[in-house]
This record gives sequence, C-alpha cells and structure tokens, in this order.
Amino acid sequence: MGWAGRRSPRRSKAALLIPAYLKEYVLKAIPATYNRAHHIFAVFVACATFVVITAGALVTSNDAGLSVPDWPTSFGYLIKVPHFVGGVRYEWSHRMLAGTVVSLTLAIAIWTLLVEKRRWLRWLALGAFCTVIAQAILGGLTVLYFQPPAVSTAHATVAQTFFCIAVAIALFTGRKWVEEQPRVEFDQRRPNLSTLTWLSIFILYVQLILGGMFRHHGMSWWPHVVNAVVVTFLLSWTAVRAVSVYSNIEAVRRPAIIMLSLLITQLCLGFTAFLTRVAWGRSAVQPELPMVAATVAHVAVGALLLATTVVLAIQVWRHVPVAFEEHVPQPQQDVSAA
Repeated sequence: MGWAGRRSPRRSKAALLIPAYLKEYVLKAIPATYNRAHHIFAVFVACATFVVITAGALVTSNDAGLSVPDWPTSFGYLIKVPHFVGGVRYEWSHRMLAGTVVSLTLAIAIWTLLVEKRRWLRWLALGAFCTVIAQAILGGLTVLYFQPPAVSTAHATVAQTFFCIAVAIALFTGRKWVEEQPRVEFDQRRPNLSTLTWLSIFILYVQLILGGMFRHHGMSWWPHVVNAVVVTFLLSWTAVRAVSVYSNIEAVRRPAIIMLSLLITQLCLGFTAFLTRVAWGRSAVQPELPMVAATVAHVAVGALLLATTVVLAIQVWRHVPVAFEEHVPQPQQDVSAA
C-alpha cells in the first residue's frame, strides 16, 4: 500500500486543515509585471553592497578604522582624495564605496516606487533606504566615539541586514518570482522547515554579534567558537531536511545546497582565521597578510551564508507552507441503549 493509502490512528481523529485564504494566497500568482532593467539594477545594488561589506572587513582587519579621524568629512573634505598613507586607503575607499551604495539604494527605492505594483515591495525598498542611512550613521558614530565595541558591532550587523534586504529585493523582482507558478507542498512535520529556517537566521545573527564583539575587542573569542557548534548543527539540520524532503522543489533545494556548501567553507575559514589571528598572531606588531586574508574571507562568506539562509526562508515560506490540524470530535456511543 502506498503512502497515500496509509492512515495512522492519530490522523484518523484529526482533519488536515488548510485555510482557504492560505491556499489562494500561496497558489495564485501575485499580479506583477517582470521588469528586466529593474531586476538587473536590484542585483547590481546587492553586489555593490557585498563589495562594501568586504571593504569594511578590510578596514577592521587592517586596524584602519580611525585612519580618517573625522566624519562625515574626510580630513575636512567631502570628496577630495587624501594621501593614501597607512590605513587611510582602506578607510577612505570604504567610505566612498558606502556613499555610492547609499546613492544606489536611493535610486532603487525611487525606481521601485514608480514601477512596482506590489505595495509590500515598495515598503521593503523604503525600508532598505532607511536601513542604509542607519548604517551610515552607525559608521560615523564608530569614528566619532573611537570605535566602541557595541557601536562597531551594530555597524557590522546592520550592514549584513541591509545586504539581506538588497538580496531579497533582487529575488522578488526576478522573472521566476514574478511569472512562474510556485510549486507547493504543505509541511506536516514538527518542527516544520519554516521554523528551522527562521531559527537558523536567528542563530546566525547571534554568531554575527559575537564575532563582531570579538573583532572589535569587546569580548573573548570562545563564545563565538562555542556558538559555531550550534550554528553548524542547526544549519545542517535545516539543509538536510530541505534537500531530503523537498528535493523536487528547485527553489528550496538550490539555496539549501548553497547554504550547506557555504557553511562548510565558513567553518574552514573560521578555523584559519582563528589560527592566524589568535593562535599565531598574538605577538604581531601589525596585521599580517595571512591574518587579513583569512578574516576578510571569513566575513565575506559569512555575509553570503546569512543572505542565502534568508533566501531559503523566503522560498520555504512560498513553497512549503505549514499545514495545520483541526481535531474533529468523534460521535460517542450511547451506552444506555446497549
């Protein structure tokens, strides 16, 4: 007998409840028109944001955060190129790239407001612009208050949050999201895959904060390393569940495989960064090239891992909605009649 023909005792006393509004909301395509130029520009903004995150990692890894001591100007000028002495090249370049991303984000927000029919996506574009402004302000406070660990960590955390928003906008404006009919399979497992993906995002944010505090000398290294074990377990569980159960849904399978691959890469880079920075680099007078390369790569891959996990959570929400149960009362026999 096939799976469809089996009925467990527990299922016989319960009816699978799929709300009508959920069926309609998931299965019917949202009325929208694919705009190729808009999508390409959204992808470009996401890629530019990744470059800024990498540049910021270069600043921190080279201890160059205070190489330009003023903000929002640089040595008293807004645009004038200073002499690239010491860490000035890293900090000034990071600021110019960040300013460019602010302009690009304003452009994508205005463009989205003009052409996009989906109101929630227009709000998301406005949220992206507000996030990048908050990010710029946190960067300025980092300089003005001489890199307090809490502010510097918030600066790094908001940066990766903005990157995730930019990636989400690129996803939502893509042809597959706009035009293709989503393939849906309801999830009856506990914990469901949606819960696992959101828990994965949460634990990655915890890891991001712990890593930021360690990099900015506000905490020891061991909480970051201990939490890495939790991250590994939870993300592996999520990826294996997604690939083994929903392998026929490409939109779920592909980000799950990428997430697992990035997790393995991130663990290797984290171990290398630990060796070069903590085990071997304690007595280094200034950051050495292996230390810088390993740390920057660790931050960059971490950003990709978080963004990929967000994409997986979005695709699971779309393709694998949670099925609810409603217990149906069973008629009771009249004992007295017997």
